[in-house]
Amino acid sequence: MTTLSWLNSITTLVDDLALELPTVERYQRLLMAIRRLISCDAVALLRLDGDYLVPLAVNGLSKDTLGRRFAIDDHPRFKILLDCPEPMRFPANSPLPDPYDGLIDGVTSQQLEVHDCMGCVLFCHGKLWGLLTLDALERNSFDSVDFNLLQLIASLTVATVNVGERIEELRSQAKLEQERAESFRLAITQPIHKWIGESEPFLKLKKEIELVANSDLTVLITGETGVGKELVAYGIHQASTRNRQPLVAVNCAALPENLIESELFGHVKGAFSGAISDRAGKFEQANNGTLFLDEVGELPLVAQAKLLRVLQNGQLQRVGADKELHVNVRIVAATNRDLANEVKEGRFRADLYHRLSVYPMHIPPLRERGNDTLLLAGYFLEQNRSRLGLRALRLEPLAQAALLSYSWPGNVRELEHVIARAALRLLSRSVANKQTILSISKQDLQLLDTVYEEIETTPIALSPEAQGKDLRIIQDDFLRNYISERLQVHQNNLSATARELGVNRANLARLLKRLQLRK
Repeated sequence: MTTLSWLNSITTLVDDLALELPTVERYQRLLMAIRRLISCDAVALLRLDGDYLVPLAVNGLSKDTLGRRFAIDDHPRFKILLDCPEPMRFPANSPLPDPYDGLIDGVTSQQLEVHDCMGCVLFCHGKLWGLLTLDALERNSFDSVDFNLLQLIASLTVATVNVGERIEELRSQAKLEQERAESFRLAITQPIHKWIGESEPFLKLKKEIELVANSDLTVLITGETGVGKELVAYGIHQASTRNRQPLVAVNCAALPENLIESELFGHVKGAFSGAISDRAGKFEQANNGTLFLDEVGELPLVAQAKLLRVLQNGQLQRVGADKELHVNVRIVAATNRDLANEVKEGRFRADLYHRLSVYPMHIPPLRERGNDTLLLAGYFLEQNRSRLGLRALRLEPLAQAALLSYSWPGNVRELEHVIARAALRLLSRSVANKQTILSISKQDLQLLDTVYEEIETTPIALSPEAQGKDLRIIQDDFLRNYISERLQVHQNNLSATARELGVNRANLARLLKRLQLRK
């Protein structure tokens, strides 16, 4: 690099300090300038978060790297860099695995290992903040690098981080003037370890959580199975003024129908057989905090009526008790059902629906979140790499493309399971090679869409009775016939039938009642 080019790059870095840029863009401009100053294949900015290093910005690394959380104890190079007060470079023949092995963007399967690596620790306001790392695939790539230049880059990086954080601080102070101080302070305490994404639908959802958390409105979270409704409910609680009080979660689908009232409202000693002592219900346990009613659409109508009364005035009565109790509880409910349609079909009370949906919040399915799929995949890849004791776990380019093109009917939960199964399959074929870079292929993922492409489908003829009916009725007809058949096979043994179908016995009992197979 010529002296003029060097000066231009340094000047660009300094000029950027005076600009009011979004944090992500500020960090990206910083890394691009660093790569112009020092020729390398990848550069990364990582923030220290407890026992983990979290990538805030990368350049030259696979997109899923941003979703990873690097456990320091699992990566000796990171540990050494954090303990070294000055910039350092690892020898090309170092036996220590590089955290970025297999993650350099756009390389072939024959060239995956990083062979030249250097980095420097970053201190902000006298405290250890994180790391700046530079990597190259070719040996001796950094032979001519002046460490004084690297130290200068580290200083400019710290200045960039300080400016970015200072701007964010000023923005927060401006917002603080518009909102109650305590509410805002709690609003920025959302859990971040699983809030991974940068798509427009995801960022919109985060803003909605911030908005509704500062109120006491009842929230109804809707979305397909596996999208993360429980995580959103937790985020709302953590960002609310109630976050120092308990968050009590109830899976309404798992409550036995004869115990729903006791579970929600509690009971007194002797109220029924087995009630050997007084017991507080979920509402009392959540007093002054948040009660999360998961799968609220599964509650039977009788329980819905009793729930409505508590929501209206905060008054409840334990089973078998004479006096009423008052509770102050914020309700967050979730369902994957269309409750408006359930109301039309008479399966859900209209008054309860309106009480719950004061602030409706819909979580977008994973297929609408674009590249967030790869970020989440990176998070799950790092989890499985650490859990299985692997040196490196990566996705082949075709596997990345398959993840992006798949429809994800099971959403984030399905993605988590797909990555875990693929890692296990890969490991089973590479038992003796845990210290190699393991690459997950498209075939390892075994996505259903891929299977369907290879199967020639034949249209299914509907019975005359099903002609002209909507999908829900057709589905119920099929379930009624199939479950009746399985019950006959098991001689009407409900537990055995539930085990075969892979469902909870209480859920099956409620389903039988809804399908009018049992009284």
